[in-house]
Amino acid sequence: MAAVFAAWIMVTILVLVLEAAIVMGGFQPTLKLDRRIPLVSHEFDLSRLRERDRLRHGRLLQSSGGVVDFPVQGTYDPFLVGLYYTRLQLGSPPKEYYVQIDTGSDVLWIGCSSCNGCPESSGLRIELNSYDPESSSTSSLISCSDPRCNAGLQSLDSGCSGQGNQCSYTFQYGDGSGTSGYYVSDLLHFDTILEGSMTANSTSPITFGCSMLQTGDLTKSDRAVDGIFGLGQQGLSVISQLSSQGTAPKVFSHCLKGSNGGGGILVLGEILEPNMVYTPLVPLQPHYNLDLRSISVGGQVLSIDPSVFSTSSSRGTIVDSGTTLAYLADEAYDAFTDAITKTVSQTVRPVLSKENQCYLITSSVADIFPQVSLNFAGGASLILNPLDYLVQQNSIGGAAVWCIGFQKIQGQGITILGDLVLKDKIFVYDLASQRIGWTDYDCSMSVNVSANLNSGRTEFVSAGQMSNDGWSRDQLRNVIALLTPIILLFS
Repeated sequence: MAAVFAAWIMVTILVLVLEAAIVMGGFQPTLKLDRRIPLVSHEFDLSRLRERDRLRHGRLLQSSGGVVDFPVQGTYDPFLVGLYYTRLQLGSPPKEYYVQIDTGSDVLWIGCSSCNGCPESSGLRIELNSYDPESSSTSSLISCSDPRCNAGLQSLDSGCSGQGNQCSYTFQYGDGSGTSGYYVSDLLHFDTILEGSMTANSTSPITFGCSMLQTGDLTKSDRAVDGIFGLGQQGLSVISQLSSQGTAPKVFSHCLKGSNGGGGILVLGEILEPNMVYTPLVPLQPHYNLDLRSISVGGQVLSIDPSVFSTSSSRGTIVDSGTTLAYLADEAYDAFTDAITKTVSQTVRPVLSKENQCYLITSSVADIFPQVSLNFAGGASLILNPLDYLVQQNSIGGAAVWCIGFQKIQGQGITILGDLVLKDKIFVYDLASQRIGWTDYDCSMSVNVSANLNSGRTEFVSAGQMSNDGWSRDQLRNVIALLTPIILLFS
């Protein structure tokens, strides 16, 4: 008994000392977390990476309920990874799958057993798994008469074959790759963040694609993942399915970290930040289309006809996390690159490299290149610093070669905002209010999330990484609460 009492005295003193240290600013306990994606030449143990992910996503809930989040890996850098991906668990028993985070498509699909063209290994040093409906006790096929098949038919991606009465699909992506297969239903397993930084395992039935054929870049192993996590707003997207079940709100947010190996945050809910700006979604569009009104370079609005950015079946501005770089409408591209070149021509040497506008630079790009502003409806502007529109390519004679990361699709009027632009910012996709918001943010920091469910209840959660900047008082209490039984056990 005396030992137990002494242990409790020790814990109490530890709490008081740590809280006093934080208040006085004299001590900050830190947890060093490595978020770097190893290069191809680096070896790493997957179980250690999973453990780092678990520690990295320490959470602190501020009221009852729960919020769903997903770990994020990858980076925008096309010379390293060139994509962001997360990890899902599907089936019974649950099995892990790595899927690319893609706001430019709607459906979640996974490569299935007996798939033709599905890679068997990945240059990302992740273990690839194929989904086998027969190995899951909770799996079921989607028939042509199922209402969920009708939801896919409305988007013109689904079809019905006479063989087996199965609801099938075919997707073609902008890079020329494609996949086809059939729809299945199974359980999605995810962590719900509960009070006191604890998590609870939850499940929801979802419909997703079982890919039997892959073509184009999807067959390559250098950046291969198990599938694509379509986060669009159509009826078969996971966001729409979970919100219709009352499992998650009809809003999700991401913060994709651009430096130090990437990573970031993907959460079902609205990240709350005081500096967020919002612009309406263009209604009745299949993608996340925004109304881009003008572009400014160095504070000067470019002379581009506003009709260039108007939305139609062949025009518009799309937010797409599945695109690595960024693209400007053909009619706007030359005006954009010419304005940047004119601004820096006295300081750097402009060069062309494979039809890309590049520059030889011997100093910091941040000190030379102008700020760019994409101006949207409602007065919202997306501010791009030089690293948000430039990509370093190589070096020549001691000078670094930096190229404009915005590309153009010859003869097309589509503007696509990919990871180059989206990184190092919070992006909120508020489907309930039909708007998208953003703000600059250090995506290695924690974020506050609001999840307003169908019940009307609102949860607030602090989500993100336990960073090197130190722990909060409440986080210390939680750690000590976990240590207390261990102290008592050995007393």
